[in-house]
Amino acid sequence: MRIVLEVVFWLSCGLIVWTQAGYALALVLLARVLGAPRSAPATVTGTDRAPSPEPPRLSLIVAAHDEEGVIATRVANALALDYPRDRLELIVACDGCADATGARAREAGADLVLELPRGGKIRAQDAAVERAGGEIVAFSDANSFWEADAARALVAAFADPRVGYACGQVRFVRGAGESNQEGVYWRYELGIRALESRLSSITAGNGAIYATRRDAYLVVDPIMGHDLSLPFNVVKRGRRAVYVPGARASEKMVPSLGGEFARKRRMMSHTWPIVMRGGMLSPRGYPPGYALMILSHRLLRYATPGLHLLALAANVALVLTKAEPLYTVTLVLQLALLLAASLAGIVPLRPLLIARYYVMTTASLAAGLWDWLRHGTEAAWEAPEGTR
Repeated sequence: MRIVLEVVFWLSCGLIVWTQAGYALALVLLARVLGAPRSAPATVTGTDRAPSPEPPRLSLIVAAHDEEGVIATRVANALALDYPRDRLELIVACDGCADATGARAREAGADLVLELPRGGKIRAQDAAVERAGGEIVAFSDANSFWEADAARALVAAFADPRVGYACGQVRFVRGAGESNQEGVYWRYELGIRALESRLSSITAGNGAIYATRRDAYLVVDPIMGHDLSLPFNVVKRGRRAVYVPGARASEKMVPSLGGEFARKRRMMSHTWPIVMRGGMLSPRGYPPGYALMILSHRLLRYATPGLHLLALAANVALVLTKAEPLYTVTLVLQLALLLAASLAGIVPLRPLLIARYYVMTTASLAAGLWDWLRHGTEAAWEAPEGTR
């Protein structure tokens, strides 16, 4: 019995360490072994600068639900992009808006405003793509603001005919005194994403700034968000999904940790259907290396709550059976993580806040699964509190 407990404990711990840290380290080492990627052609300046070829037609789609307070600013930001105006089409897809979102978008200069019945973000984006005239369709949120050169940087990725999906870099802006540690996690996540893109393809994107070829766009179940469902499905169809760090956007971060937990819980209620019945689990179409990336970065990450519970239960059982003193030490370390997370609300030190963020995000994976299994997932969405 003790041998079984030890196997369960060390296997669970090993998988947690692999998905949270070992996988990133392996990507770094592999990238060094393979060497630097082929660099892009050098940029020329001055009188030697060659005329730039005309960029492809780009349709930028903003799906919005009751965003009258920010939509005009978002439209102005889009129209100020360093992209030829005659090659840029701005579409605002209003998903069952009960306010003046559509009117504000028209007044601000959007090329096309769609007034749609409430069907959820994905269906609003589908309707916009059907009306889009661009060779490339890009997507953004109403509270996402792109830097001036973001569109050019994002579209440049499609110069490679193998690329079917590209996402940019979103920076989360945190207000003074806010306790959310999303920025720490996100910087780590973007580092992994850059390595995945360099070696193969990314395993997930983000909703603030991404694009696909018009002919590579996929219509998915409305409860399955694009952030997770598009990249791996594009890869299954023989194209690459890449990360473009030079295409930058920013969003206001959810201010509180409680708000962030609610946001991630909602996100995971949309993620689990993709994992369980949306094709992610099926290895068909995955190149071998990419299959390992999906397992390491996605499937094991989502399994982390169960792995933690197994590790804790096995550890307690080993201590009760008076196993080696090592297991007392490992139990103390596990309990110390929970204690640090609990103390963060009293003593807001950075290490304690990070511990609380880790425990919170891990719990949100399980909470999202529970929500989906208990009552399913709605396609409709609401803006997280404090992000506008």
